[in-house]
Amino acid sequence: MKSLPREFNPRHRRPAFNARFVAKTGAFSVAVLSASILAGVPAESPPFTGPAYAEPGVVATSSPPASGSASPSPSASASGSAPAGGPLAAAVPVVPPVPPAPPVVRPVAGLDQRQMDNAAIIVKQGRAQGMPDQALVVAIATAMQESDLYNVASSAVPSSLRLPHEGVSSDHDSVGLFQQRASQGWGTVAELMSPAHSAMLFYDALSRVQGWQRMSVTAAAQAVQRSAFPAAYQKHATRAAQIVGALT
Repeated sequence: MKSLPREFNPRHRRPAFNARFVAKTGAFSVAVLSASILAGVPAESPPFTGPAYAEPGVVATSSPPASGSASPSPSASASGSAPAGGPLAAAVPVVPPVPPAPPVVRPVAGLDQRQMDNAAIIVKQGRAQGMPDQALVVAIATAMQESDLYNVASSAVPSSLRLPHEGVSSDHDSVGLFQQRASQGWGTVAELMSPAHSAMLFYDALSRVQGWQRMSVTAAAQAVQRSAFPAAYQKHATRAAQIVGALT
């Protein structure tokens, strides 16, 4: 076996890299090459701060911070601006506050949540029009009788089926919470299928009934609706008052 050159004598602790020997013999030592490369790296080299070390959502910089850089203030960090200096400059996006969800009133008087939500719209609309509690009770009792407090479309009105609805009825062209009819001049189908708008139309009609405040619930409702069953509204009066009480 051919003896190793002196440069590669195992007794030497750090042999020098001999390019001529590599070129001549084709031999290569990984250990020697690593030692030579490490010997050429300056002691003060900055650490690698590339993307491989960046945490998710953090922008990494490729250069160390400049000396004397001021630390970011808490207010600057909270506002979403990137802090000055530092090997990792955090880019924190400014997120607008989420508005609180409107309060949801739990159902009462045997209603489900959809019915209670529709009742809340009717009460809110009445309040916006300055109607007293008695008018709210009349309106709720009317919607309970007409649609069971569901915003229903009509199979006889195809356009109502293309609008948001919670059921389908088949009573002529009556639609919505109050089963109002476009053919009778109440408004457009889209208006009557809007819970708030249909409630507004009901309150407008009720306010034009002379002396409605002194009427019973069923008499006041009938004066507006002109139903074939004029006495049907009174049976809902007690529950309607309970619903209004929970929503006001």
